[in-house]
Amino acid sequence: MPLLTVENLTIDFHSQRGHTRAVAGVSLAVNRGEVVAIVGESGSGKSVTSLALLGLLAKPAARIEGGTARFESEKLGEVDLLQLSEEELQQVRGNDISMIFQEPMTSLNPVLTCGYQVVEALLLHTSLTKQEAEARTIELFTEAQLPRPAQIFKAYPHEISGGQKQRVMIAMAMACRPALLIADEPTTALDVTVQARILQLIRDLRREHGTAVLFITHDLGVVAEIADRILVMYRGRVVEQGSVLDIFTKPQHPYTKGLLACRPHLSIGKARLPVVADFMAVDGAGNLVARTGGGGEEPLKSPVAQLRTNSDTSKTFPVEQISRSTAVQPLLQVENLRVYFPIRKGFFARTTEFVKAVDDVSFAIYPGETVGLVGESGCGKTTLGRTLLRLTEPTAGRILFEGTDLAALSASELRHRRREFQLVFQDPYAALNPMLTVGEAILEPLRVHGVGGTRAEQKTRVRELLRTVGLSEDAEQRYPHEFSGGQRQRICIARALALRPKLIVCDESVSALDVSVQAQVLNLLNDLKRDLGITYLFITHDLSVARFMSDRLLVMSQGRLVESGPAAEVYNHPQNSYTQQLLAAIPSDDPARIAARVQL
Repeated sequence: MPLLTVENLTIDFHSQRGHTRAVAGVSLAVNRGEVVAIVGESGSGKSVTSLALLGLLAKPAARIEGGTARFESEKLGEVDLLQLSEEELQQVRGNDISMIFQEPMTSLNPVLTCGYQVVEALLLHTSLTKQEAEARTIELFTEAQLPRPAQIFKAYPHEISGGQKQRVMIAMAMACRPALLIADEPTTALDVTVQARILQLIRDLRREHGTAVLFITHDLGVVAEIADRILVMYRGRVVEQGSVLDIFTKPQHPYTKGLLACRPHLSIGKARLPVVADFMAVDGAGNLVARTGGGGEEPLKSPVAQLRTNSDTSKTFPVEQISRSTAVQPLLQVENLRVYFPIRKGFFARTTEFVKAVDDVSFAIYPGETVGLVGESGCGKTTLGRTLLRLTEPTAGRILFEGTDLAALSASELRHRRREFQLVFQDPYAALNPMLTVGEAILEPLRVHGVGGTRAEQKTRVRELLRTVGLSEDAEQRYPHEFSGGQRQRICIARALALRPKLIVCDESVSALDVSVQAQVLNLLNDLKRDLGITYLFITHDLSVARFMSDRLLVMSQGRLVESGPAAEVYNHPQNSYTQQLLAAIPSDDPARIAARVQL
């Protein structure tokens, strides 16, 4: 008998505007020791389905309108999870079923140490003493590949990186050896090497304890590495399901074909990624229909061509010309940059040592190119990007932007130059003021710097920017929470473009996006580069994305640059052992490899 059997699950969300059917008749089964992956875009109903199983839907807005979820509980026997009382659910949560949530910062209690939160779960569900629970927590942190487990045990969530917070969540979920592990985007915030370790950790849990896994993700490469079966969801319905090998080699539904085609590959030679809309459309009756001749092979007309005549960006140069010519001056020249953070100890908080986040880094970025910056979490990528814009102060070194040392500028001088370089943050929701409409958010930098003409001309510019990033003009009057994650990232890009910068630093700007939305944003960034001559520093832990976007690549480890060169050369012939390790950890969707894994 399956461990979990869900039949005809239907969930509606109710509001003053009416009701929305988030999940429409979903049925699935998970056997003991099996990994079932649910894939689909944001809003397809993946997370809502999993939250319903544990009684975690926001009530009264969310209502379960029908269906059953039969589960074999160790304590309660066979139960319908949808009918359990809160007291009964507390016995199931964390003990029989554990969940790894997508956003660890909102899932961890900010006023409790990381270690205490895991100890609390162990004391609640097991007979361990406090001392035994603490020792077990340290062991779990070690299994989750957390550095310095004893120190992280005493640390608060805000004191560790996003990837480390996610590993604390994974350790907590595995603490009681659950029969079913629900993993909601568990590796989204992790770099490829840590991701590989976590996937192996889940495999070990499955092999040693027979744990079943319901794996929710938009990363199809990860699915190819770990899943036995796949369910593809679209608009609250399961549109296709089958074995992992069948889905990857013989997809039937146009939506599945679109998802598989959207992913950037290390060997990709296209200038533009296909998107889901190239494979399917919605007819007048609301039904999905396949497009003929889809695939996105031909480049579409750039949506930013209209801005080209208004752009005041500098002349761009092909990468091949840059490599041959010494006459081209770098747009950005970084020389011996250091960023050290003091570690203070003792009663008087004296500085005893330093964390060398960026350690003697030098490189150049030329006009019109995209330089990718890759490395593991904690290697210093984000600190380096923030320091280039003086959001973090450098300890030593020079940051020459068009020959001017930004590190030596006063606050007023720097404020004047900031319009020439912008930052697109990783979390678009946190980067937008929830109290401002989208139009006001984009208008704000124009008003602060006094550019764009009159107020009417500035508003015209805002609407022009919204069209540039593929949003309708009526988005101007709406608030950030009314948009999806991909749309909010487009809004952040529009705001970054408002001042017509010469350099944009993209810090993990597509890491949390669905593959279909990611493809749209990556295409948009390349359109802007081609038509407006914008230069990018593209920071990412996704090496496939870095390969697609980058002309040159910088590899960073423990605060230092360990390898650099043309992207194709670094990927095809890596010289440094660390680079080789990163490339070896990339998930593979090669059918032969999937078949070999399934047969083991």
